[in-house]
Amino acid sequence: MTDHGSTGRGWLLEAVAPLVDSCDVALLDLDGTVYVGADVVPAAPSVLRALRAAGVRPAFVTNNASRPPAAVADHLTTLGVDCDVAEVVTSAQAGAAVVATRVPAGAKVLVVGGAGVREALLEVGLTPVNRADEGPVALLQGWAPDLGWSHLAEGAFALAAGLPWIVTNTDLTLPTDRGIAPGNGSFVALLARVSGRVPDAVAGKPQPPLLEQAVAKLAALRPLVVGDRLDTDIEGAAAVGLPSLLVLSGVTDVRAVLAARPDHRPTYLAADIAGLLRSHRSPTRESDGSWSCGSWNANVLRERELVMVMSDADATAPETAPETAPETAKDGADALRAAAAAIWTAADNGLDVQVDDTVLAALARSGRAMDEGKASSAEQGP
Repeated sequence: MTDHGSTGRGWLLEAVAPLVDSCDVALLDLDGTVYVGADVVPAAPSVLRALRAAGVRPAFVTNNASRPPAAVADHLTTLGVDCDVAEVVTSAQAGAAVVATRVPAGAKVLVVGGAGVREALLEVGLTPVNRADEGPVALLQGWAPDLGWSHLAEGAFALAAGLPWIVTNTDLTLPTDRGIAPGNGSFVALLARVSGRVPDAVAGKPQPPLLEQAVAKLAALRPLVVGDRLDTDIEGAAAVGLPSLLVLSGVTDVRAVLAARPDHRPTYLAADIAGLLRSHRSPTRESDGSWSCGSWNANVLRERELVMVMSDADATAPETAPETAPETAKDGADALRAAAAAIWTAADNGLDVQVDDTVLAALARSGRAMDEGKASSAEQGP
């Protein structure tokens, strides 16, 4: 992964100015980042307006292949998020572009998916079909809410015939307003088991095609990837050498952050998309091997247990609102940044660190305080 700072590492770096000042294009994930299920993330509309006012262009980059870009743009607009259809880039579009490099112009392609996949194929001059006996020369699979047995059966028939198999993405899950639901990767896994094959190519994050297409489409010079998933958004950013902001408004929780492997460690961390309007502290290594960030210190004991301590300094100081984004912002993420640095360093040295449930709960509370304008008042050890 590209090193985006002078610390010699690529994760949890400092942004002295508001993070938005470091990029010209924000590559924004949708599910879990801009909205969750039917509900917009509360900060999203105002943050997007602030980005545009600062001259930063948003690109709405989603692994969800179910809808065409126009439908995505309309949905965002109804949620209060201004969006032009040209700013939407989907994994279906990236998948269709991959297919187009492998088959003749105008060729028939079997669709295991919905309108988003079908329209993406038409955009690149290919002919979508619904059945494996209609003469397709390739298969493009993407998630759709009405995906059923008949679609998967046609996919199985096509795979048995040896057709090239391109999938839009392999997200196992999808966040909804009712909880976590199966994503496209679950159905890809089903066809893999039935056919005994693996996809010939994956277009969506964490593979490069989708992010590369988005960067090219907006002619981005200093893009920043923003998303809620370690295994797609953050890993995808690492794969193409881009900095990333992990937001905790979707599927990733504190436990998952602490367990992140090296290519899942974000450049920056925030509760939600409002982190774009904040400066960010970076954890620093102390002489005793512990890690400090703001008023928090984290250390891994010989017993391989994490200890968190908050100093009195700054403990009650109010956080400056994100709209003003001071050069040195205090936010509730400092505790999690320090803890993550301590545990990741220990893991890289072969240690399996145990984190007490009480500490996990306090870190989660501290993270929620990012949006509440105050730091956690908890101090605990195992």
